[in-house]
Amino acid sequence: MINSSVCALILACFAAAARSDKLLKATAYWDSTHKAVLLKEGVLDLQGDAYGYYNDTLTSTGWGVLEIRAGYGQTAEPDDVTMFLAGYLEGFLTAPQIFDHYTNMYPQLIEKPKTLVAVKRFMAKQDEWSRSQVKRNTSDPLWIHTGLILAQLDGLQAGVADWAKQHGRTPLSQFAIQFLNAVGDLLDLIPALVPDRMSSSKQYKAPPMGHCSALIKMLPGFENLLFAHSSWYTYAATMRIYKHWDFRLSEPHTATGKLSFSSYPGFLVSLDDFYLLGSGLMMTQTTNNVFNTSLYSYITPASLFSWQRVRLAHALANTGEQWAKTFSRYNSGTYNNQYMVVDVSKVNLSSSLEDGALTVVEQIPGLVEYSDQTQTLRRGYWPSYNVPFHRKIYDLSGYEEMWKEYGDEFSYDLCPRAKIFRRDQSSVSDLSSLKHIMRYNDYKSDPYSQGDPCRSICCRNDLQEHRASPGGCYDTKVTDLHMAQEFVAEAVNGPTTDGGLPVFSWEAFNSTSHQGLPPKYNFSFVLMQPQLFHP
Repeated sequence: MINSSVCALILACFAAAARSDKLLKATAYWDSTHKAVLLKEGVLDLQGDAYGYYNDTLTSTGWGVLEIRAGYGQTAEPDDVTMFLAGYLEGFLTAPQIFDHYTNMYPQLIEKPKTLVAVKRFMAKQDEWSRSQVKRNTSDPLWIHTGLILAQLDGLQAGVADWAKQHGRTPLSQFAIQFLNAVGDLLDLIPALVPDRMSSSKQYKAPPMGHCSALIKMLPGFENLLFAHSSWYTYAATMRIYKHWDFRLSEPHTATGKLSFSSYPGFLVSLDDFYLLGSGLMMTQTTNNVFNTSLYSYITPASLFSWQRVRLAHALANTGEQWAKTFSRYNSGTYNNQYMVVDVSKVNLSSSLEDGALTVVEQIPGLVEYSDQTQTLRRGYWPSYNVPFHRKIYDLSGYEEMWKEYGDEFSYDLCPRAKIFRRDQSSVSDLSSLKHIMRYNDYKSDPYSQGDPCRSICCRNDLQEHRASPGGCYDTKVTDLHMAQEFVAEAVNGPTTDGGLPVFSWEAFNSTSHQGLPPKYNFSFVLMQPQLFHP
């Protein structure tokens, strides 16, 4: 139950937000007789089945903020209803942004009709298979929670559809909603389904741009643990929403229904990823490439997408090892990442790090490998930069071959970001210095960058002398152990301006769809913390 002082704080925050930005509030109720949603706009009823707000601050701060609580109504509804209502409310509150984000992301991934046909067919089969497994496996917590995630997805589509009908627009299709959530998975699924002519005749494909930098830093006397992530992808993806969810579920194996994370419109995951969980776990990742295209033969629609397995691991795991084991089930082989899971309960500040404090999980098609890397963190830091750590993953995915052909860019120890992190991490002692290293790009002077604006911690591909494109490092999220336990972080949206680099503007890249996005990015870090729930 929320007490009166908390209610007063919430209302004060909303009043302050409403003065300068568009604040949308709504409460959803479940009509069990007619199996329908009753929505009250402009109302925040703390006794409702699902309630929340969206603060549309993208153009002023770089981030919209969404917060939703569900399952706290006066009548205890089934978990699938709770999740459906949570999805519905998110879809309704953020529908305009979802339309814009889909408009911007679709051309980034679907370029040819044959690609669309192949992706639609695969995703329809995967959806049918997963729903059939939910019906068949009614006692397995993994499939029970898969059903809850699909209920949330269905609710999201229904909420967007009802908003669209209210505003005279054509609702987004089920495929569009599935497409958005599977953006990460599509990075591997599309080349697996529709190999291009350059790579189809070879076992190894040429290297694409890496995705993301991450750093976990333990201070020398174990005084604090610092945790940070910077995303790399197309700047067309900068329609950002920071989300706080609090879902009360009755399923007895549920580890937590509380999550705070960086995200995007229409996504029921982070994608980046950057999560603070009510279970006491923190998770982030960077993407690894699959250069050995023969591994794509393992990809089948009879599997769970990475975005679904991340959500399942969050819902069911209380430790890093449990997270890894849950995530390993029904591996899709798509969106192949290095995941870093910190278990806060095993971090004893100024004293010790217990085994299991840091679990590193890596996926390729056909294999998920994980290990306890707490000993590495005891020595000071764990960096991540799109090169696999586990030797088997490194070799099987083709990095050894890439290293032989292209050099140290594909070496775990000697790629540019490994060297920069090794050199500069000792200067990281607080949030300010953590922000600095995660936004770092001194490509004109740093010998490890060799004049390349993407051989740095925070890439600026738009500054390349030849073939510049609007992509690279476009955000940073940071927190520490104390903040994370309160679901608090700081986040900035936009390409780095570190060292006097120019502010990015869409003016030079107008041919790239950027509907609804800020014309330029000169934002500062924003404090992110939930208003409707507390630890």
